[in-house]
Amino acid sequence: MGILSNTVSFCQFKVLGPRPQGDLYEWASQCLQKNAFQSIEKGAEELSVGWVHVDDMGASDFIAPHTFWRDRYLVFSLRRDQRKVPTALVRGHLRLAEEKFLQDNAGLKRVPRQKREELRDAVHANLLARTLPVPATYDAVWDMERDIVSFAGLSGKAVELFENYFRTTFEGQRLVTVHPYDRAGQVIGEELQPALEKANAAGSTSVLDQIEDNRWVGEDFLLWLLYQTLNDSSEYRVSQTGPAGEAEGFVAYLNDRFVLIGGEEDGPQKVTIAGPQDSFGEIRAALSAGKRLSEAVIYLEKGENEWRTVLKSPTFHFGSFRSPKVTLERDELSDEASEKEAIFYERMHVLEEGLQLFDSLFAAFLQERLGAEWPQRDEEIRRWLAES
Repeated sequence: MGILSNTVSFCQFKVLGPRPQGDLYEWASQCLQKNAFQSIEKGAEELSVGWVHVDDMGASDFIAPHTFWRDRYLVFSLRRDQRKVPTALVRGHLRLAEEKFLQDNAGLKRVPRQKREELRDAVHANLLARTLPVPATYDAVWDMERDIVSFAGLSGKAVELFENYFRTTFEGQRLVTVHPYDRAGQVIGEELQPALEKANAAGSTSVLDQIEDNRWVGEDFLLWLLYQTLNDSSEYRVSQTGPAGEAEGFVAYLNDRFVLIGGEEDGPQKVTIAGPQDSFGEIRAALSAGKRLSEAVIYLEKGENEWRTVLKSPTFHFGSFRSPKVTLERDELSDEASEKEAIFYERMHVLEEGLQLFDSLFAAFLQERLGAEWPQRDEEIRRWLAES
């Protein structure tokens, strides 16, 4: 599902590196055009990767501003087309090719190794040319003011491909994952920065170490929110910048689905608990036994609007992030391009409001987690778990 869908899975990156001098529009246009997608449908190439329009994967020209430049955003989609021939099919056709070769060379009882490799390559190339490439697209939105990129893809291969192609396309720019510890530094005030730095358990500044050694950030956040869901009003206030007004009220809670992990002798054990929860008895028992929350479904409600996402605690990837539905009133005078832009802006508005509520909730947790009263609250939560 793309970034313009009401439900989308995505992760976020910071963009590091000096911006080029001069017209940013011209620079972006040239970069995207130079690395635009090239179709391989009529050829025999195995793989093609490049940029296309976010609302039309068949279009790859980046000349007109409306195709990729919208206010403070750069909008584009990474398309990857690949041909694949099933191994069993290659094996079957190769056997036929070898039989024909032996018939034509009656003096041989078996196909020489080098000739067998040649036949394999020829069979694979022939089948490849008769196979249509399978397309995959991944949307990206670059907020040029905040230097944040939202990428609609969570698989390791998709993320790696996007990072590499982004770096190749926009020379001098690189992406750094917004992980839980990094996000914590973005949402808290200056007064809590020393406490956050003191709590940093990572031995280096590498992203992998920051994620692995600071798993406490996401795990404690979900545990705290679980406790809040059953023992508090679940009411919070907007504290981060965004579409929603400062100090506006909203509701946040966990429900529906939880994934817990724990180390066992035979390796990490994963437990999934799904369905509407009452007192979270099963989850509390698992946590009390040493399991840790790895994923949970978070609901955010403000007025009549509701957001829902599956949060992955180690990385803060947003799975199936569902926002209020975007509807557009059509105007007889508007054209298709302006309608697409209008939908994009409405979509970004509700998406960013949902993230604003999430960050405000996360900041409320950190205010308590990094405060002097946390040991007392932590003990209170542990006693609650033990009561299950």
